[in-house]
Amino acid sequence: MATLVLDNGAYTAKIGYSHGQVSVIPNCQFRTKTARLKTFTANQIDEIKDPSGLFYILPFQKGYLVNWDVQRQVWDYLFGKEMFQVDFADCNIIITEPYFNFSSIQESMNEILFEEYQFQAALRIDAGALSAHRYFRDNPSELCCIIVDSGYSFTHVVPFCRSKKKKEGIIRINVGGKVMTNHLKEIISYRQLQVMDETHVINQVKEDVCYVSTDFYKDMEIAKLKGEENSVMVDYVLPDFSTIKKGFCKPREEMVFSGKTTAGEQILRLTNERFAVPEILFHPSDIGIQEMGIPEAIVHSINNLPEEMQPHFYKNIVLTGGNTLFPGFRERVFSEVRKLTPTDFDVSVILPENPISYSWEGGKIISENDDFEDMVVTREDYEENGHAICEEKFDI
Repeated sequence: MATLVLDNGAYTAKIGYSHGQVSVIPNCQFRTKTARLKTFTANQIDEIKDPSGLFYILPFQKGYLVNWDVQRQVWDYLFGKEMFQVDFADCNIIITEPYFNFSSIQESMNEILFEEYQFQAALRIDAGALSAHRYFRDNPSELCCIIVDSGYSFTHVVPFCRSKKKKEGIIRINVGGKVMTNHLKEIISYRQLQVMDETHVINQVKEDVCYVSTDFYKDMEIAKLKGEENSVMVDYVLPDFSTIKKGFCKPREEMVFSGKTTAGEQILRLTNERFAVPEILFHPSDIGIQEMGIPEAIVHSINNLPEEMQPHFYKNIVLTGGNTLFPGFRERVFSEVRKLTPTDFDVSVILPENPISYSWEGGKIISENDDFEDMVVTREDYEENGHAICEEKFDI
Protein backbone atom coordinates (compact mmCIF):
# COMPACT_ATOMS: atom_id res chain seq x y z
CA MET A 1 0.00 0.00 0.00
CA ALA A 2 1.52 3.32 -1.06
CA THR A 3 1.42 6.35 1.21
CA LEU A 4 1.22 9.87 -0.17
CA VAL A 5 2.62 12.57 2.11
CA LEU A 6 1.15 16.04 1.50
CA ASP A 7 2.32 18.97 3.58
CA ASN A 8 -0.41 21.31 2.42
CA GLY A 9 0.95 24.78 3.08
CA ALA A 10 -0.69 28.11 2.30
CA TYR A 11 2.00 29.01 -0.24
CA THR A 12 3.49 25.72 -1.40
CA ALA A 13 2.39 22.12 -1.15
CA LYS A 14 5.19 19.70 -0.35
CA ILE A 15 4.08 16.41 -1.87
CA GLY A 16 5.53 13.01 -2.67
CA TYR A 17 5.17 9.29 -2.03
CA SER A 18 6.78 8.05 1.15
CA HIS A 19 9.11 5.87 -0.92
CA GLY A 20 10.01 8.71 -3.31
CA GLN A 21 11.25 12.28 -3.38
CA VAL A 22 9.49 15.47 -2.35
CA SER A 23 8.26 18.07 -4.85
CA VAL A 24 7.61 21.64 -3.73
CA ILE A 25 4.74 23.05 -5.77
CA PRO A 26 2.83 26.36 -5.52
CA ASN A 27 -0.47 25.62 -3.78
CA CYS A 28 -2.58 28.07 -5.75
CA GLN A 29 -3.87 29.07 -9.16
CA PHE A 30 -2.70 31.94 -11.33
CA ARG A 31 -4.22 34.20 -13.94
CA THR A 32 -2.16 36.46 -16.16
CA LYS A 33 -2.88 39.99 -17.34
CA THR A 34 -2.88 38.97 -20.97
CA ALA A 35 -4.96 35.77 -20.90
CA ARG A 36 -7.46 36.67 -18.19
CA LEU A 37 -9.66 33.65 -18.85
CA LYS A 38 -7.09 30.89 -18.70
CA THR A 39 -6.27 29.65 -15.22
CA PHE A 40 -2.91 28.05 -14.48
CA THR A 41 -2.72 25.57 -11.61
CA ALA A 42 0.21 24.84 -9.29
CA ASN A 43 3.44 24.34 -11.21
CA GLN A 44 1.93 25.32 -14.56
CA ILE A 45 3.28 28.73 -13.53
CA ASP A 46 6.40 27.73 -15.48
CA GLU A 47 4.36 27.81 -18.70
CA ILE A 48 3.37 31.46 -18.26
CA LYS A 49 5.25 33.56 -20.79
CA ASP A 50 4.73 36.94 -19.13
CA PRO A 51 4.23 36.69 -15.35
CA SER A 52 4.05 40.47 -14.79
CA GLY A 53 0.91 41.48 -12.95
CA LEU A 54 0.29 37.85 -12.05
CA PHE A 55 -2.99 37.34 -10.24
CA TYR A 56 -2.92 34.78 -7.43
CA ILE A 57 -5.98 32.75 -6.44
CA LEU A 58 -5.17 31.22 -3.07
CA PRO A 59 -7.05 28.43 -1.30
CA PHE A 60 -5.86 29.76 2.08
CA GLN A 61 -6.85 32.99 3.79
CA LYS A 62 -5.05 33.99 6.98
CA GLY A 63 -3.60 30.52 7.19
CA TYR A 64 -6.85 28.56 7.05
CA LEU A 65 -8.20 26.59 4.12
CA VAL A 66 -11.33 28.45 3.05
CA ASN A 67 -11.47 28.28 -0.71
CA TRP A 68 -12.28 24.64 -1.40
CA ASP A 69 -12.93 25.05 -5.14
CA VAL A 70 -9.38 26.21 -5.74
CA GLN A 71 -7.91 23.62 -3.38
CA ARG A 72 -9.84 20.88 -5.12
CA GLN A 73 -8.54 21.94 -8.52
CA VAL A 74 -4.96 22.01 -7.22
CA TRP A 75 -5.39 18.57 -5.66
CA ASP A 76 -7.04 17.16 -8.80
CA TYR A 77 -4.00 18.34 -10.70
CA LEU A 78 -1.51 16.97 -8.15
CA PHE A 79 -3.21 13.59 -7.81
CA GLY A 80 -3.96 13.37 -11.54
CA LYS A 81 -2.12 11.89 -14.46
CA GLU A 82 0.13 14.92 -15.01
CA MET A 83 1.75 14.61 -11.59
CA PHE A 84 1.44 11.75 -9.15
CA GLN A 85 -1.05 9.39 -10.83
CA VAL A 86 -2.55 8.41 -7.49
CA ASP A 87 -4.37 5.10 -7.43
CA PHE A 88 -6.88 5.89 -4.67
CA ALA A 89 -7.93 2.27 -4.23
CA ASP A 90 -4.41 1.46 -3.07
CA CYS A 91 -3.18 4.59 -1.33
CA ASN A 92 -3.05 6.15 2.14
CA ILE A 93 -2.56 9.86 2.71
CA ILE A 94 -0.83 11.89 5.40
CA ILE A 95 -1.99 15.50 5.16
CA THR A 96 -1.11 18.53 7.25
CA GLU A 97 -3.40 21.23 8.61
CA PRO A 98 -2.83 24.35 10.74
CA TYR A 99 -2.86 24.25 14.55
CA PHE A 100 -6.27 24.78 16.18
CA ASN A 101 -7.96 24.26 12.84
CA PHE A 102 -11.71 24.89 12.75
CA SER A 103 -13.80 21.76 12.97
CA SER A 104 -15.90 22.82 9.98
CA ILE A 105 -12.73 22.81 7.86
CA GLN A 106 -11.74 19.43 9.30
CA GLU A 107 -15.14 17.96 8.40
CA SER A 108 -14.90 19.22 4.85
CA MET A 109 -11.42 17.79 4.55
CA ASN A 110 -12.50 14.36 5.82
CA GLU A 111 -15.37 14.38 3.39
CA ILE A 112 -13.22 15.25 0.41
CA LEU A 113 -10.45 12.77 1.27
CA PHE A 114 -12.73 9.82 2.00
CA GLU A 115 -15.84 10.42 -0.09
CA GLU A 116 -14.57 12.24 -3.17
CA TYR A 117 -11.07 10.89 -3.59
CA GLN A 118 -11.74 7.69 -1.60
CA PHE A 119 -8.32 7.23 -0.05
CA GLN A 120 -8.01 3.95 1.87
CA ALA A 121 -6.78 5.63 5.04
CA ALA A 122 -5.89 9.14 6.16
CA LEU A 123 -3.85 10.78 8.89
CA ARG A 124 -4.50 14.47 9.48
CA ILE A 125 -1.76 16.08 11.53
CA ASP A 126 -0.06 19.45 11.96
CA ALA A 127 3.25 20.15 10.28
CA GLY A 128 5.06 20.76 13.57
CA ALA A 129 4.31 17.25 14.78
CA LEU A 130 5.94 15.88 11.63
CA SER A 131 9.00 18.09 12.13
CA ALA A 132 9.24 17.01 15.77
CA HIS A 133 9.00 13.39 14.69
CA ARG A 134 11.88 13.86 12.32
CA TYR A 135 13.94 15.68 14.95
CA PHE A 136 13.42 13.03 17.63
CA ARG A 137 14.40 10.32 15.19
CA ASP A 138 17.62 12.13 14.28
CA ASN A 139 18.36 12.90 17.97
CA PRO A 140 17.05 9.88 19.91
CA SER A 141 18.58 11.03 23.20
CA GLU A 142 16.45 14.20 23.30
CA LEU A 143 13.02 14.22 24.90
CA CYS A 144 11.93 17.78 24.17
CA CYS A 145 12.15 20.19 21.29
CA ILE A 146 10.51 23.46 20.33
CA ILE A 147 9.56 23.88 16.67
CA VAL A 148 9.53 27.39 15.21
CA ASP A 149 7.58 27.16 11.97
CA SER A 150 7.67 30.41 10.05
CA GLY A 151 5.58 30.14 6.94
CA TYR A 152 3.47 32.17 4.56
CA SER A 153 0.60 33.29 6.77
CA PHE A 154 2.04 33.13 10.24
CA THR A 155 4.75 31.90 12.52
CA HIS A 156 4.06 29.25 15.14
CA VAL A 157 6.15 28.35 18.15
CA VAL A 158 5.23 24.88 19.35
CA PRO A 159 6.91 22.88 22.13
CA PHE A 160 6.93 19.07 21.85
CA CYS A 161 7.74 16.56 24.53
CA ARG A 162 8.11 12.93 23.45
CA SER A 163 6.24 13.73 20.20
CA LYS A 164 3.23 15.15 22.08
CA LYS A 165 2.63 18.84 21.70
CA LYS A 166 2.25 20.93 24.84
CA LYS A 167 -0.85 22.97 24.08
CA GLU A 168 -0.18 25.54 26.82
CA GLY A 169 3.05 26.56 25.10
CA ILE A 170 1.79 27.12 21.56
CA ILE A 171 2.17 30.69 20.35
CA ARG A 172 1.16 32.16 17.03
CA ILE A 173 2.62 35.37 15.60
CA ASN A 174 0.62 36.81 12.73
CA VAL A 175 3.64 37.54 10.58
CA GLY A 176 4.74 35.39 7.69
CA GLY A 177 6.12 35.63 4.18
CA LYS A 178 2.97 37.22 2.82
CA VAL A 179 3.12 40.20 5.18
CA MET A 180 6.77 40.76 4.34
CA THR A 181 6.26 40.64 0.58
CA ASN A 182 3.30 43.01 0.87
CA HIS A 183 5.29 45.37 3.06
CA LEU A 184 8.18 45.35 0.60
CA LYS A 185 5.73 46.09 -2.22
CA GLU A 186 4.43 49.09 -0.28
CA ILE A 187 7.89 50.45 0.53
CA ILE A 188 9.10 50.15 -3.07
CA SER A 189 5.88 51.64 -4.45
CA TYR A 190 6.22 54.53 -2.04
CA ARG A 191 9.92 55.18 -2.69
CA GLN A 192 10.58 54.35 -6.34
CA LEU A 193 8.27 52.28 -8.58
CA GLN A 194 4.61 51.38 -8.47
CA VAL A 195 4.75 47.59 -7.94
CA MET A 196 1.56 46.89 -5.99
CA ASP A 197 0.39 44.41 -8.66
CA GLU A 198 3.73 42.65 -9.00
CA THR A 199 3.49 40.19 -6.11
CA HIS A 200 5.36 37.50 -7.98
CA VAL A 201 8.31 39.71 -8.94
CA ILE A 202 8.64 41.37 -5.53
CA ASN A 203 8.48 38.02 -3.78
CA GLN A 204 11.50 37.04 -5.86
CA VAL A 205 13.22 40.32 -4.90
CA LYS A 206 12.59 39.55 -1.24
CA GLU A 207 14.08 36.08 -1.52
CA ASP A 208 17.11 37.36 -3.44
CA VAL A 209 18.16 40.44 -1.48
CA CYS A 210 16.67 40.44 2.03
CA TYR A 211 18.66 39.34 5.06
CA VAL A 212 18.28 39.47 8.81
CA SER A 213 20.49 42.07 10.43
CA THR A 214 22.46 41.05 13.51
CA ASP A 215 22.80 44.68 14.52
CA PHE A 216 19.90 46.72 13.19
CA TYR A 217 21.14 50.19 14.18
CA LYS A 218 24.63 49.63 12.83
CA ASP A 219 23.22 48.51 9.48
CA MET A 220 20.92 51.53 9.48
CA GLU A 221 23.96 53.80 9.81
CA ILE A 222 25.73 52.04 6.92
CA ALA A 223 22.57 52.35 4.81
CA LYS A 224 22.71 56.14 5.18
CA LEU A 225 26.21 56.43 3.72
CA LYS A 226 26.73 57.79 0.21
CA GLY A 227 28.22 55.96 -2.73
CA GLU A 228 30.75 53.16 -2.43
CA GLU A 229 30.93 53.14 1.36
CA ASN A 230 27.35 51.95 1.53
CA SER A 231 27.91 48.20 1.64
CA VAL A 232 24.21 47.51 2.21
CA MET A 233 23.10 49.01 -1.09
CA VAL A 234 22.33 46.64 -3.96
CA ASP A 235 21.01 47.18 -7.44
CA TYR A 236 18.39 44.66 -8.42
CA VAL A 237 17.74 44.24 -12.12
CA LEU A 238 14.04 43.68 -12.67
CA PRO A 239 12.96 41.08 -15.23
CA ASP A 240 11.33 42.32 -18.43
CA PHE A 241 10.25 38.76 -19.36
CA SER A 242 11.65 38.99 -22.87
CA THR A 243 15.44 39.09 -22.47
CA ILE A 244 15.64 38.90 -18.67
CA LYS A 245 13.45 36.05 -17.51
CA LYS A 246 14.33 36.30 -13.82
CA GLY A 247 15.50 39.27 -11.77
CA PHE A 248 18.99 39.25 -10.26
CA CYS A 249 21.37 41.33 -8.13
CA LYS A 250 23.96 43.32 -10.01
CA PRO A 251 27.53 42.39 -9.13
CA ARG A 252 29.10 45.08 -6.95
CA GLU A 253 31.75 46.06 -9.52
CA GLU A 254 29.07 46.82 -12.15
CA MET A 255 27.07 49.18 -9.95
CA VAL A 256 26.99 52.80 -11.08
CA PHE A 257 27.18 55.09 -8.06
CA SER A 258 26.84 58.41 -9.86
CA GLY A 259 25.27 59.46 -13.10
CA LYS A 260 23.17 57.42 -15.47
CA THR A 261 22.71 53.65 -15.34
CA THR A 262 22.85 51.45 -18.44
CA ALA A 263 19.89 51.97 -20.68
CA GLY A 264 17.42 49.17 -21.17
CA GLU A 265 17.61 47.78 -17.65
CA GLN A 266 15.07 48.59 -15.03
CA ILE A 267 16.80 48.82 -11.70
CA LEU A 268 15.60 48.87 -8.14
CA ARG A 269 18.13 50.36 -5.76
CA LEU A 270 17.57 48.78 -2.36
CA THR A 271 19.25 49.83 0.87
CA ASN A 272 17.63 49.56 4.28
CA GLU A 273 14.67 47.59 2.83
CA ARG A 274 17.00 44.61 2.68
CA PHE A 275 17.02 44.15 6.45
CA ALA A 276 14.04 46.28 7.51
CA VAL A 277 11.58 43.84 5.92
CA PRO A 278 12.70 40.63 7.69
CA GLU A 279 12.97 42.73 10.88
CA ILE A 280 9.16 42.48 11.04
CA LEU A 281 9.60 38.88 12.22
CA PHE A 282 11.52 40.14 15.24
CA HIS A 283 9.52 43.33 15.85
CA PRO A 284 6.01 43.04 14.41
CA SER A 285 5.21 46.37 16.11
CA ASP A 286 7.26 48.07 13.36
CA ILE A 287 4.24 47.77 11.09
CA GLY A 288 1.59 48.12 13.78
CA ILE A 289 1.07 44.46 14.66
CA GLN A 290 1.06 44.53 18.44
CA GLU A 291 2.68 41.16 19.10
CA MET A 292 6.00 39.83 20.26
CA GLY A 293 8.77 38.83 17.88
CA ILE A 294 10.06 35.29 17.40
CA PRO A 295 12.79 35.26 20.11
CA GLU A 296 10.43 36.65 22.77
CA ALA A 297 7.76 34.18 21.72
CA ILE A 298 10.18 31.27 22.12
CA VAL A 299 11.14 32.38 25.62
CA HIS A 300 7.54 33.12 26.57
CA SER A 301 6.42 29.72 25.32
CA ILE A 302 9.13 27.91 27.29
CA ASN A 303 8.27 29.89 30.44
CA ASN A 304 4.71 28.54 30.26
CA LEU A 305 6.02 25.00 30.64
CA PRO A 306 7.03 23.05 33.78
CA GLU A 307 10.29 24.36 35.21
CA GLU A 308 12.22 21.11 35.12
CA MET A 309 11.62 20.78 31.37
CA GLN A 310 12.71 24.28 30.40
CA PRO A 311 16.46 23.65 29.96
CA HIS A 312 15.70 20.80 27.52
CA PHE A 313 13.65 23.08 25.30
CA TYR A 314 16.31 25.80 25.16
CA LYS A 315 18.86 23.44 23.74
CA ASN A 316 16.54 22.06 21.07
CA ILE A 317 15.12 25.03 19.17
CA VAL A 318 14.37 23.89 15.61
CA LEU A 319 13.67 26.37 12.82
CA THR A 320 11.47 25.30 9.91
CA GLY A 321 9.54 27.03 7.14
CA GLY A 322 10.56 29.27 4.27
CA ASN A 323 11.34 32.46 6.21
CA THR A 324 14.16 30.73 8.07
CA LEU A 325 16.13 30.81 4.80
CA PHE A 326 16.93 34.53 5.17
CA PRO A 327 20.70 34.84 5.70
CA GLY A 328 21.45 35.63 9.34
CA PHE A 329 18.11 34.34 10.63
CA ARG A 330 19.51 31.55 12.82
CA GLU A 331 22.27 33.74 14.27
CA ARG A 332 19.81 36.47 15.17
CA VAL A 333 17.36 34.07 16.84
CA PHE A 334 20.23 32.55 18.79
CA SER A 335 21.70 35.85 20.00
CA GLU A 336 18.32 37.24 21.08
CA VAL A 337 17.16 34.07 22.85
CA ARG A 338 20.56 33.90 24.53
CA LYS A 339 20.09 37.44 25.90
CA LEU A 340 16.66 36.58 27.29
CA THR A 341 17.57 33.34 29.09
CA PRO A 342 19.36 32.63 32.37
CA THR A 343 23.09 32.08 31.88
CA ASP A 344 23.10 28.57 33.30
CA PHE A 345 20.92 27.27 30.45
CA ASP A 346 22.47 26.06 27.21
CA VAL A 347 20.84 27.55 24.14
CA SER A 348 21.12 25.87 20.79
CA VAL A 349 19.25 26.80 17.62
CA ILE A 350 19.14 24.24 14.82
CA LEU A 351 18.44 25.16 11.20
CA PRO A 352 17.95 21.96 9.18
CA GLU A 353 19.51 21.65 5.76
CA ASN A 354 16.16 21.99 4.00
CA PRO A 355 13.72 23.77 6.35
CA ILE A 356 10.90 23.87 3.77
CA SER A 357 10.59 20.13 3.27
CA TYR A 358 11.67 19.17 6.82
CA SER A 359 8.16 18.34 7.99
CA TRP A 360 7.45 16.41 4.79
CA GLU A 361 10.40 14.17 5.65
CA GLY A 362 8.89 13.72 9.10
CA GLY A 363 5.71 12.49 7.42
CA LYS A 364 7.76 10.05 5.40
CA ILE A 365 9.24 8.66 8.63
CA ILE A 366 5.84 8.34 10.32
CA SER A 367 4.49 6.37 7.37
CA GLU A 368 7.28 3.83 7.81
CA ASN A 369 6.65 3.45 11.56
CA ASP A 370 5.14 0.26 12.94
CA ASP A 371 2.39 2.12 14.78
CA PHE A 372 1.30 4.00 11.64
CA GLU A 373 -1.73 1.72 11.31
CA ASP A 374 -2.96 2.72 14.77
CA MET A 375 -2.71 6.42 13.96
CA VAL A 376 -4.71 6.54 10.75
CA VAL A 377 -8.46 6.44 10.22
CA THR A 378 -9.37 3.88 7.58
CA ARG A 379 -12.19 4.30 5.11
CA GLU A 380 -14.19 1.57 6.83
CA ASP A 381 -13.86 3.41 10.16
CA TYR A 382 -15.02 6.61 8.53
CA GLU A 383 -17.96 5.08 6.73
CA GLU A 384 -19.10 3.48 9.97
CA ASN A 385 -18.59 6.36 12.41
CA GLY A 386 -18.28 9.49 10.29
CA HIS A 387 -16.45 12.61 11.43
CA ALA A 388 -16.48 11.61 15.11
CA ILE A 389 -13.84 8.90 14.69
CA CYS A 390 -11.45 11.44 13.15
CA GLU A 391 -11.90 13.87 16.03
CA GLU A 392 -11.15 11.02 18.42
CA LYS A 393 -8.03 9.75 16.68
CA PHE A 394 -6.30 12.90 15.46
CA ASP A 395 -4.61 14.98 18.13
CA ILE A 396 -5.48 18.58 17.24
